[in-house]
Amino acid sequence: MRLLPSRFRRSATLGRRSAVTSMLLAFAVVVVLVTIFILTALDRMADYANRLDDERSRETTSGAIQTFQEQLHATLNDYAAWDDAAQFVYAGDNAWIVGNYGDMTANSDLFDVALIMDTNRNVLMAYQDGAPVTWSPQNFFDSSIWTLFDKASSAGAGTVPEAVGFVETKNGVAAVGVALIRQKSGELAQPVEGRRFLIFGRHLDEKKILKLGETYVIGGLRFAGAGDTAPNMVEIRNIHGKALQRLVWNSRMPGNAAYLQVRPLVYCALAMVGLFFLLLFASGSNTLNRLKADEAAARHLAMSDRLSGLLNRAGFFAALDALVLQSRRSNEDVALLYLDLDGFKEVNDAYGHGTGDKLIRGVAAGLKTLVGETAILARVGGDEFAIALAATDIGRAVETLSDHILGFFGEPFVIGERVATIGTCIGVAISPRGKVSGEELVRRSDMAMYHAKETGRGRTEYYRPEMDAEREERNMLEIDLRIAIERREVDVVYQPVVDARTWRIIGVEALARWHRTGYGPVSPEVFIPIAESTGLIDQLGLFVLHRACETLALWPELKLAVNISPGQFRDPAFAVHVASVFRKTGADPSRITLEMTEGYFIQNPERARAALAKLKQLGVKIALDDFGAGFSSVGYLRQFGFDRMKIDKSLVHALEEGGRAIDLLQATVALARSLEIPVTAEGVETEAQAIQLRLTGCDELQGFMFGKPMSSQEIDIIYRGNRLPGGMSGTA
Repeated sequence: MRLLPSRFRRSATLGRRSAVTSMLLAFAVVVVLVTIFILTALDRMADYANRLDDERSRETTSGAIQTFQEQLHATLNDYAAWDDAAQFVYAGDNAWIVGNYGDMTANSDLFDVALIMDTNRNVLMAYQDGAPVTWSPQNFFDSSIWTLFDKASSAGAGTVPEAVGFVETKNGVAAVGVALIRQKSGELAQPVEGRRFLIFGRHLDEKKILKLGETYVIGGLRFAGAGDTAPNMVEIRNIHGKALQRLVWNSRMPGNAAYLQVRPLVYCALAMVGLFFLLLFASGSNTLNRLKADEAAARHLAMSDRLSGLLNRAGFFAALDALVLQSRRSNEDVALLYLDLDGFKEVNDAYGHGTGDKLIRGVAAGLKTLVGETAILARVGGDEFAIALAATDIGRAVETLSDHILGFFGEPFVIGERVATIGTCIGVAISPRGKVSGEELVRRSDMAMYHAKETGRGRTEYYRPEMDAEREERNMLEIDLRIAIERREVDVVYQPVVDARTWRIIGVEALARWHRTGYGPVSPEVFIPIAESTGLIDQLGLFVLHRACETLALWPELKLAVNISPGQFRDPAFAVHVASVFRKTGADPSRITLEMTEGYFIQNPERARAALAKLKQLGVKIALDDFGAGFSSVGYLRQFGFDRMKIDKSLVHALEEGGRAIDLLQATVALARSLEIPVTAEGVETEAQAIQLRLTGCDELQGFMFGKPMSSQEIDIIYRGNRLPGGMSGTA
């Protein structure tokens, strides 16, 4: 074969080189274009990730500021919508006000400024950082404080009388809330001009900003300085829209970080393009996961109760709805257990909110251990907890868990050097296969819980449809009772009290009776508990005392006994109200005995002792009622100095058994005699009982044998005719 001429070989070689060069050039162009495309894509993705992260940080910062304000609002609501506050503040108890509001501003993370003002904006108490202040609100706060004040004071019916916002102060920026001091139920028996308002302030200083940054993972969160040019910013504005302060932070630039990680790989070798995309994807995923984790942490914080660490009310409702939906798919039943602590309020009253908070944390820890990881546990109120669980055999699961919970509360709680004994009532509602919504479950379990409290503490009650009718009937009873008290349609009757030796009438006990319009008589065992639980007992009790004192003027030689409920006795102004009744009716206090049961003396001995001292200064006598039906402690018989003991009817009725019953009665009377306390026996129904009681040493008797509760006209006939009560004849 002949060889091609050299020029053709050179031409071919040059052609091949040219082709290779073209291919290399084309490849290079492709590589360059791909590189440019990749780098451009990377740059855009980095910029997008940076902007996304900045936007998430902005939303998180706004949410943190909103949570800061809402935490103050929640604290304000706890301290303003508080039965004790409604009693002591309006009674003018300065020691209580300073102890529960002023002193709490010292080293407190909840609030550092506390004021109490009247309707005319007059300052009644002002504390900051645990000490009284010298500044005036007009000089310390900006004008938006008065807008909040007007909003809270002008709240109409059905509107919560509270207002919260950020306010500029002499010390910087603070979340400030204004709320009407009222009962927990929202009721307040005070005229507009006599109302009191609670103002809390919680300053947002550099330390708290730093803590918010750490909590919500916002790097370099700080107040913006005069020369601060950070592009990321969230403004804090007052209720008027005025910017009070700016918050800025350092951008984390996650996109740039990812870009720097992958760029060397692109430059090193295009063969690593695939790996480059993989790393880019991994880096982006990590960034997104981190962002999602930050968002999840913020959402978790918003759904958690900061005191107990459990879910809060909002978090619980969200989790409960999800559980109900899941149970419909899994064909399981859902149960909701609603718990309310018995005696928690007394612990708070006796030892303060600090001890109460520790008790809440202890209860939460114990319940968390009992409930386990499969159920939902939340703190949904001040002393209320909720547990939701799903199972196929829900009845057995609820019964077992309820027994464990009641057993847990059967043991005392040790809080430092103090021991607190509390209980609980459990209301249970069940959603078969998730057919009942979460909201309805809460309503039903709450109703069952209150039914458990009314029918006996320390027990579990399941929701029944009849409870709706019972609740409606109770609500109607409450409305009608309120109207009857306002219209003075409650009657006062009198049961004779006789001398144990002669059986002659020497006094009467005043009792309330209610004939409900359109329905007939209502048992005191029904309407008295309603009055106590709704706060109507104060009006009812004072009305009975007033009417009885007026009637007592007809019987100059008789004594009067009137029952006082624990609800009245807790009122710090109760002695003032009693003195007012005596002054208006002209009654002689020495002829009047106020009868009280032992429960309140055991729960609050110090406060009870102070209240008794105020009453005794008026000249009235104090009797311990129903002795023998409860604890019957000799210790408090001695320390409280009662003027009379009333033996419970259960001891009287037991006399028919003889033997130990008589010995117990004799020992009880001997105990009273040794303390020089006169004894009245109630519930006397037979002559044999009366004779035995007289022989035992009782000096006064009361019961159906001598007369049922009767009208003042019937008592007057007995008194004027100097006859034995009950139509009896002869001498004892």
